[in-house]
Amino acid sequence: MKNIFKDKTVIVTGASSGIGLATAREFASKGSRVVLAARSEERLIEIENEMKSQGYEVMICRTDVSKEEDCRRLIEKSVERFGTIDILINNAGISMRALFSELELDVIKRLMDVNFWGTVYCTKYALPYIVKNRGSIVGVSSVAGFHGLPGRSGYSASKFAIHGFLETIRIENLHKKLHVMVIAPGFTSSEVRRHALLADGSEQGVSPRKEGRMMTPERVAKGILKGIRKKKRNKILSLVGQLTALFQRIVPTLVDYMFFREMAREPDSPLKE
Repeated sequence: MKNIFKDKTVIVTGASSGIGLATAREFASKGSRVVLAARSEERLIEIENEMKSQGYEVMICRTDVSKEEDCRRLIEKSVERFGTIDILINNAGISMRALFSELELDVIKRLMDVNFWGTVYCTKYALPYIVKNRGSIVGVSSVAGFHGLPGRSGYSASKFAIHGFLETIRIENLHKKLHVMVIAPGFTSSEVRRHALLADGSEQGVSPRKEGRMMTPERVAKGILKGIRKKKRNKILSLVGQLTALFQRIVPTLVDYMFFREMAREPDSPLKE
């Protein structure tokens, strides 16, 4: 199979751990020039040294995607270093766990700033280069972007917003051959649940789910590259997610009850059956 990723310039946000890091490594292994963006510069430097020692061509850029100027600088530095951008992976994101009735509204704002506005800012400044190259823009989403997830109102809202935004970008650039994909992994073993925000905005600290039984970041990374290769528009990686997307059109009330029961089973769940 032809390696379409060799010598392509790829930006991955949220690249210091989990899906972002696995995706950056997967692209690098295919010969891509990879830009890793995240908030922790110390962690990025460690990753840069490791990947360069393996012969990969990488660049790091400390980026808080909730800040427009950081996203603009990320794109400018990437173009300054590599000349262009072919692929943008909007992966940076945070989660939450609390009932909306108990939630401080600033929590939703923080989720929208990172998850939604981070995608908007990066896409805005990278778009001219990616359109010119007929490249790909990817949004890493969740089944929560297809059907509301109880206890995750802000998270679901941000993912629904990303879907609508990227759908529109695809349509506006339909005749320019821009590829836009929304990918929805299943529950993936990562740091996201430990850093999830509670009702008061503090971090959860521990995962309420069994991480060892979840999808690996490496599997998600391979799914991202496969989806780009096949020019997918929506790619749902888990069977549960695929069934959810199907049944929420046919029997949405049943999906409501299924989601409620599943989330209510979590330890210390804010939901009560």
